[in-house]
Amino acid sequence: MWQCLIIEDDQANARYLANGLKELGHVVTINGDGASGLDSAMKDHWDIIILDRILPNNVDGLTILSTLRALGKNTPVLVLSALSAVDDRVDGLRAGGDDYLVKPFSFTELVARMDALIRRTRDRSDAEELRVADLMVNITTQKVHRGGTPINLQPQEFRLLVYLILNAHRVVTRTMLLETIWGYSFDPQSNVIDVQVSRLRRKIDGAGNRPLIHTIRGAGYMLSDQHAPAKTASAAQ
Repeated sequence: MWQCLIIEDDQANARYLANGLKELGHVVTINGDGASGLDSAMKDHWDIIILDRILPNNVDGLTILSTLRALGKNTPVLVLSALSAVDDRVDGLRAGGDDYLVKPFSFTELVARMDALIRRTRDRSDAEELRVADLMVNITTQKVHRGGTPINLQPQEFRLLVYLILNAHRVVTRTMLLETIWGYSFDPQSNVIDVQVSRLRRKIDGAGNRPLIHTIRGAGYMLSDQHAPAKTASAAQ
């Protein structure tokens, strides 16, 4: 499973990419402009970034690349652009891109290039196993253990847990979960998030385990082994 950030202002193309990657079991976040894309690229952990060169809001793809590299961010970046001239490709690579794919493109080739970049740059020891307290998640094998006891999760539950543990000790909103895990806009009447988190919590925090999945009232959820915030109600869902 990859954590993928797509920075692309063409909504149809972004949805096409996101849907294809999600069908392969990956977690995808989309930013439609350069400013928000740069903010996401700097703040969060990503296995790979797919980056368009021409973006709105006065921050283009080359600016994002040069900023990331200047600040020591080594996240692999695949530049995806309609700019196909040799000079354009050279500029993208020199700015810090790890690969450059010209639109229109083959989705199969895109995934193969992503896989090659991630294999070359991923630190296997950190990427394969994620831990918080006595909870261990192996991304490669998709096995989960709590205190050495195996926990069986459904695919959607596993993706939800990975997203929570990658954002451990931080509040994750319901909107973030819907858009990233389920891939559709927030419906204030929907309780799909509450239901799924409740099921996941029963498996992770059941059997007398110390609670790790906390409900932050009015905000969302947090996976943490630290003391729950004052507004937390771990058993509310």
